[in-house]
Amino acid sequence: MSIISIDPETKGLIFDLDGTIADTMPAHFKAWRKTCKPYGIDFTKELFMQLAGIPLYKTVEKLNKIYGTNMDPQKVGDEKEDLFKITLSQTKAIEPVAEIILRYHGTLPMAVGTGGQRSIAIDTLKAVGMDKYFDIIVSSDDITHPKPHPETFLKCARLMEVDPISCQVFEDGVLGMQAARKAGMKVTDVNKYFVTAL
Repeated sequence: MSIISIDPETKGLIFDLDGTIADTMPAHFKAWRKTCKPYGIDFTKELFMQLAGIPLYKTVEKLNKIYGTNMDPQKVGDEKEDLFKITLSQTKAIEPVAEIILRYHGTLPMAVGTGGQRSIAIDTLKAVGMDKYFDIIVSSDDITHPKPHPETFLKCARLMEVDPISCQVFEDGVLGMQAARKAGMKVTDVNKYFVTAL
């Protein structure tokens, strides 16, 4: 497995969380499948990848548009998160990304920029033993415009006090990579270094 490299001009590191720091994608996928089944939605892997990076309640709104359903975003979203939380303790860190975090902790400023809710992000970082490496977490609770809008990553850069052009973003989701590019940041696609088993 090849090692992820850091651009020599990088002065700050920003990490997506789900599917980047933590291998939570299989658990999220199973939770969505189970939650959507009673509503007649076959939540496929393709659909999951298409919606990756969209905040919780907005995902339900998007599903309503796609399938013509009338699911209550908060109720259905909360049901899904409850199912996800049950499996959280089994989640593992994604090794090539964890190595970068351990190598550069205390050398370069680091932040987490996630489309998830803050409470779940903190629980996920704790579950994979990465919570002590991050003082800066920007979640869906902290922004107005989710990925692919660059707001999440621009806010991370501001809190780290690093120019966006000097930030390197680690992402697994298409929307997140688009957001990082719109922010003028360097992007590392972690899918090249790790494949999750959905």
